[in-house]
Amino acid sequence: MTRLTLGGAELVADPVGALWWPDERMLLVADLHLEKGTSFARRGTLLPPWDTRATLDRLDAALTRYGPEVVVALGDSFHDREARARLGAEDAARLAALTARCDWRFLAGNHDPGGTEEAFEHRGIVFRHEAAPGAAPEVSGHYHPKATIRVHGRAVACRCFVTDGRRLIMPAFGAYAGGLDVRDPAIADWFPDGFTAWLAGTRRLTAVPSSLLGVRPAAGEPAFAF
Repeated sequence: MTRLTLGGAELVADPVGALWWPDERMLLVADLHLEKGTSFARRGTLLPPWDTRATLDRLDAALTRYGPEVVVALGDSFHDREARARLGAEDAARLAALTARCDWRFLAGNHDPGGTEEAFEHRGIVFRHEAAPGAAPEVSGHYHPKATIRVHGRAVACRCFVTDGRRLIMPAFGAYAGGLDVRDPAIADWFPDGFTAWLAGTRRLTAVPSSLLGVRPAAGEPAFAF
């Protein structure tokens, strides 16, 4: 776990992809994309149908670790409008049990626009699904940021938190959420003075400044990975 400062608030970034605000007993997660596997299956792309179960397992572990009073889900909690109806009975019961443990705020996303609200502000920080001009300090999701580093000669792509101390874009929490390279203009342009990517490993986060990553993918290099 790594301490980050945003708008004067001390936040804790967890390698699982969650953000913890200790002073407010608030846990934030982004882009759960529940039932993405069944959505792909309906379109003919067969994937192991365990992504919802895996995501709920990680949510359960995070709630147990921090004991929040409120959980804020920053949009795209479900992969599409019909995803809730496709939940299996066991997963639906599990989700209901998790949401009964504390207060939850489900923000609207582009995949699930039926969230209870578009954005809200708490103690000077704006929370929403997708970053917006002029909103800093702000915490958002949507882009599923990832960064690639070389380890022992091999390229390793990791989900990551991206921040410059004023904006913070969270990694996707969902098991099948994929990722967009932080050097892509869709992400990098939100940080004109550079940023730090906190790469999520199994047990810890590793800080890599944008100056070491570059701010654009190399020519012909794919920026998106499933």
